[in-house]
Formats: sequence, C-alpha cells, structure tokens
Amino acid sequence: MLIDNYTYSLPDERIARFPVEPRHSSKLLAYRSGEVSHHSFSEITDLLPDKSFLVFNDTKVIPARLFFRKETGAVIEIFLLNPVEPSTVLSEVMKSTDTCTWHCMIGNKKKWKGEVLNYELRIMNVEYNISAELIDSETNIIKLSWSESKNAILNPNSSILIPFLDIIQAFGQIPLPPYLKRHTEEKDKETYQTVYSKQDGAVAAPTAGLHFTEQVFENLKNKGIKTDFLTLHVGAGTFQPIKVENVFEHQMHREQIIFSKSFIKNLSKNLDFVVPVGTTSMRSLESLYWIGTIINYQLSMIDEGVFPHFFVSKSPINQQPTADSRQPTALESLTNILNYLDQNNIEQLVAETEIFIFPGYEFKICSGIITNFHQPHSTLLLLIAALVGEDWKKIYNIALENDYRFLSYGDSSLLIP
Repeated sequence: MLIDNYTYSLPDERIARFPVEPRHSSKLLAYRSGEVSHHSFSEITDLLPDKSFLVFNDTKVIPARLFFRKETGAVIEIFLLNPVEPSTVLSEVMKSTDTCTWHCMIGNKKKWKGEVLNYELRIMNVEYNISAELIDSETNIIKLSWSESKNAILNPNSSILIPFLDIIQAFGQIPLPPYLKRHTEEKDKETYQTVYSKQDGAVAAPTAGLHFTEQVFENLKNKGIKTDFLTLHVGAGTFQPIKVENVFEHQMHREQIIFSKSFIKNLSKNLDFVVPVGTTSMRSLESLYWIGTIINYQLSMIDEGVFPHFFVSKSPINQQPTADSRQPTALESLTNILNYLDQNNIEQLVAETEIFIFPGYEFKICSGIITNFHQPHSTLLLLIAALVGEDWKKIYNIALENDYRFLSYGDSSLLIP
C-alpha cells in the first residue's frame, strides 16, 4: 500500500489558524451512503440517526511546552511526551509533589551540555525552584524536580506541597500543532480545549470535539441521542506524517487509553450505531474490541493476582493468541472485559494502543465518525479512507471546492458509509 495514493494538495491558505466563534457555527460536510450535503455544525443533531450513540474523548491538553533559559542566555525547550516515573499513568504523575521523569522532545538540544537547568516560579505567593536534569541524552529522558526556593521567606510549618499539574499550569505553554505556524496566544488555553475536557494528559486536542457547545449537547439530549466519554491522551505522534513509501512500514505512536467500567457497560447496551467524535475516539473503541479478544488468554498466562498490561499492537489481528478463525462479536468482546473487571473488582481499564487503521480494516464497533479534515500523508487520512473507501477523494475535493477550513481549528464532517 503506497502512501502516494493517499495524499492531496492542501493550499496553505486553507489551513485554519484560528477557530470560528461560536464553536458550533463552523461548517459541516455530511456524507452518507455516497451523497454529500453542506450544513452548519449546529445542525449535527438533525443529521444523526435516531439510535446513534456518540462517544467523546474527554482528555485535556496540558501546557506541555516548558522553557528554561541557561546562564548563557540560550533557551532550551522541553516538550513533555510520556511519563516514565513514578508511574506511566498520567493521572498519577500529575499528582506528584516533588519529582517526576518524562520522555521528552528537546528544542535547541545542542546547546544543552548536561547541566541542571533551573527556573524560579511563584505559585500561591510561594517561590519555587523548578529544575530539569537530562538523565539519558539518547532517549531524551528528563527528570523534573520542584521545591520551595531557598530564597523564599517562609514559616517552616507552612510548607505547601504542589502537584506537578499546578507546576506546568503555571509554567508551561499549550502546544499548538506545528502546521498552524504561529505562537500560542492566551486565548488558545480556552479555544484549544473541548468544552467537556476533564482528564489532564494530552499534548494535542481531540479537535473533532472543538465544535461542540453546551447548546449542541442540549439538542442531542432533547432528541434522545445518548452520549458517553472515554479517555485517550493524545500524543505528539498524531502529527507525524508517513515518511515511508510503503504504508505498512510506518512506525505508529503509542497512546494511553482509559475506559471506566460504567462506560463499557453503557457501550455494550448501545452497539446499534456507534459514532465516535474524532479519530482518537475511533482508535480507542476499536482498540477496546481487540482487548476483549485477548483478555482471557492473557489472564491464563500470568500469575494469579498479577494484573496484566493491556496493549493493542499496530496490527491487532496478528495479536490474537488463538488459532480459532472466528472472531468474537463486539458484544462478546465487551462482555469478556466486563467479566474481567468484575472478577478483579476493578472500576476502570487502563491500556496502551498503537493500532493502525488503514484501508482493508474491518470496523468492529464504529458505524461512522464526526471528524475534521486531515493532513495529506497522515495516518488519520488513512483511517478515513478505511471507513469510506475511495470516496475520501470525493469528500476532500468537494470540501476544497466549497471553501471548507482544514485541520485542527478547521471545519467538520459527519461520515456515514
């Protein structure tokens, strides 16, 4: 499968640098069974089938860009990617109160000779010193530590423990996609978050959800369309273009996904027409199916009482540990997961996925998608082609011809094959 078959010409002026206001006033291209129509996103409720079950990704973008200035004046940028210690679970790392270690990208790395970098920061009228230590130069592992500054005049009994989330909220910057080609502005802290964002940990927004407003949610409720939330912490790899000629050779990025038991129960009762909001929700849902296909095998291979690490590989069908060619239904797969959670008294499932969805993939849970218009040569465009086939070319040509705005802050589409 050649990547040159999945590209198109995107003029720079069609990339949306800023969002529209209000959010639901963006354009909406509706594609259903080969037919295309044009709408405002505020009409999305009227276009959804009555039994639709909308699934949202409630991840929240963290200010993942940290800037340290050396004594020489050189500025070093640390871009947080994935936590390493004290845990790989983002929600736990955000609660750390003295130190944590991350895999990062480093800007201006050649100017960093390995010395400890420091930054003085005031939070709640207390001075803190933030330090960064390069633990492994090859893999860009960085240890971040913070404590009350020695220069602070404090009551010894009034020491305040500050979680890492508060540190980066005060210190960091929201990481806008590189293709926007502009600096972060104060307003991006609000506009580059969905109105339902809740779980801190993403370095990129699930942008299909940026169009939703409280008014749209109220319209969905009035029509009786059910909704629920999962969490996939979007990584920087989502922006990585496919640079190899053969699509199969592309190295997929790995992301953390979290499902509550109540969500899985709700999903299992609403499988008639599942519509993920965004590619991250779609990748999460399809990954959830594959977790259910392997869960019994994994449990039989570990010591009793030791919880397995659930991971969905790039090609999940090759991950199946059984020679049985019959794949379970979506309901059977979800039932496997619920049984495992019940037996072990667990309220949420935490896993990692690097699932790669491209043409030829057979969707197990998803019936359609609400999504923006994606970059040429991207894994996201391949996912769309997997859903609608060769019609992706027609959809994108029509969008370009009708002045739709593209990428993260751009317009939306409802795709139902």
